[in-house]
Amino acid sequence: MTELEPDRTAEYAAALTTLKDLVRQAQQRAQRVVNTAMIELYWNIGRTILARQANEPWGSSVLSQLAHDLRTEFPHMKGFSRTNMYNMRAFAAAWTDTEPIVQTPSGQLSWSHNIALLNKLNNQEQRRWYALKALEHGWSVAVLEHQISTNLHSRTGAAPNNLQARLPQEGTDLVKEIAKDPLIFDFLGLSEEAQEHAMEEAMTLRMAQTLAEFGSGFAFVGRQYPLDIDGDDFFIDLLLYHVPSDRYVVVELKAGKFKPAHLGQLNFYVAAVNDILKLPRQTPTVGILVCGSKNERTVRYALDGSTQPLTVTSYTYEALPADEQATLPSPAAIRAALEHEEPTITPDA
Repeated sequence: MTELEPDRTAEYAAALTTLKDLVRQAQQRAQRVVNTAMIELYWNIGRTILARQANEPWGSSVLSQLAHDLRTEFPHMKGFSRTNMYNMRAFAAAWTDTEPIVQTPSGQLSWSHNIALLNKLNNQEQRRWYALKALEHGWSVAVLEHQISTNLHSRTGAAPNNLQARLPQEGTDLVKEIAKDPLIFDFLGLSEEAQEHAMEEAMTLRMAQTLAEFGSGFAFVGRQYPLDIDGDDFFIDLLLYHVPSDRYVVVELKAGKFKPAHLGQLNFYVAAVNDILKLPRQTPTVGILVCGSKNERTVRYALDGSTQPLTVTSYTYEALPADEQATLPSPAAIRAALEHEEPTITPDA
């Protein structure tokens, strides 16, 4: 191996790093091009099948023969199975727009993503919504299927809030990002009788899933985050940070039914965080109250009387399908983990 002069070593290392990044970027672009070409091919095959079936008796035997002949002609290409012929036909039937498939969100997703959209959803507008979100947030197929199974489209922006009134310049968009109702906490493995402390513990142990359930772009700051206000000590259940909007998010947990007094405490914490932690460049802090149940009218009155931007959401443990619930840890396993592990708390953003 050729040795470099000492004064050129750092320069070479920097250049090599730059070149490696260029190669990786080129590889990623090439992969995207190949994926898009494959999606377009499958869509066009599906359209051809649909057109033929509209005029000729192309039944299952014809599709089987078609799959066999394509595999024979192109032995190194995967995807020409009988089942996939049906998938291509369904794909073309679902996306019948005049615009090319490559210009739609589905055209930018993998074939596995598109199969999930076809198999899990019957409503085309919902398929569009989930395809756009999957593309926007880079969801894996597993995450996409989970979001569909928990009806994310109907939960997004559904939590009662006063964000538009308190943050008129950005409240409308913020509602879509953080005002989700209900939150699905099946992954915590807790029962309906679990109290706030147990919820905090379980959320901390399964923080990645907790943040994902709150929404895209959330980061963990701390649990039981301390506030010293002239010698008086207060503790925030969960302090999060919403990176896209550059703001702290205070989360208070209440296991029972919503009470107006709950918002008084949350209102106080949001004001304190704005005064003590918020930097001038950061946007105003928002509060989320997570409760076991709520009366919508009571919540609305309480929100009208709150000076800070707040949202109120409920939670449930029983929204996932049975097969997904079976993969979750049991309450006993969670309790055992709580007894033997101390969660790591990061007090700084």
